[in-house]
Amino acid sequence: MNRRVIISQLLLLVCFLMLLPISAYAQSAPSILLTAANPVDGKVTITMSGNNMNDLYGYEASLAFDSGMLELVEAKSGLEGFSVSPVVKGNEIVLAHTKIGNVAGENGDLLIGTLTFKIRKYGASTVTWKAFKTIDSRLAAQTYAIDESVSVVAARKFVDLEGHWAREDIELLAAKGVIEGMDEDHFVPEAHVTRAQFTALLARALHIQTDAKQNPFTDVSPGSWYNEAVRSAFAAGVIQGVTETSFAPEQKIAREDMAVMMARASAYVAGAATGQSLEGDLPIFADMEEASEWARADIRAAVHLGIINGREENRFVPKDKATRAEAAVVIKRLLSSLSLL
Repeated sequence: MNRRVIISQLLLLVCFLMLLPISAYAQSAPSILLTAANPVDGKVTITMSGNNMNDLYGYEASLAFDSGMLELVEAKSGLEGFSVSPVVKGNEIVLAHTKIGNVAGENGDLLIGTLTFKIRKYGASTVTWKAFKTIDSRLAAQTYAIDESVSVVAARKFVDLEGHWAREDIELLAAKGVIEGMDEDHFVPEAHVTRAQFTALLARALHIQTDAKQNPFTDVSPGSWYNEAVRSAFAAGVIQGVTETSFAPEQKIAREDMAVMMARASAYVAGAATGQSLEGDLPIFADMEEASEWARADIRAAVHLGIINGREENRFVPKDKATRAEAAVVIKRLLSSLSLL
């Protein structure tokens, strides 16, 4: 058989695989497994395996992924034969492969193939194997509906967190895409946080969204990067302004303001009331008289929930400015207290 005939038959077989309708041949799925290796040098490899396979001559695999987080750079089949270049459309990948000639299909536990992705954005994402069309050496075809997923967590390692007390919490939130560094390699944990930055962080962590069309603050312009976060958080009752019409978005946030937002955010998610009297259950801070009167009840609530602590054994330092490390830690504690991590 000459080369041209072999190639023609091969292409016909691949096209036959890709044209089979999923719904018409849905069967109980074989034992399928996806596994993810740890990311290395900005890339992650996903392994596709099949157990107890019977006479696997060719296949088409359909997978879904988050194209905003990952970019497919290489696909390899674990079987001998010919592979069609992967078809990537949006968040979907289609792979096709077939053996060549009058040979038997593969049996047993098989490495179906591997996918290598470049990490486009740090955080957590999912790759899902949706469907698997198979053809045996007699050209009998079956299509299996599959819902096998694997999580890909690409954690960013910041060089300025070595030995830092908040490193574990910061890297956890960075891996989940809740927080970001000041650049690719630096988190700058001791830098201060503005009211707008902390509001945006809180809104993103809790996925706060409302139907509010406007906010009452004249210093939050509609085109600002934090406008939506401020509008939604205000409508949810999580934040308040420094006056009725001013939010002071670029002002560095004080620890008492951060504690108030934490208590109100917890109440918003849990559906509880804020400002409850909790003096008997709390440590006594020697400087609580320095806190604004309107903030004291929410400070107590945030401390009671284990979201925020004093900076020293008996001092809360309510007027001190919060750091990026402190902001990350209280967000992590809030999410943990709400069972959202």
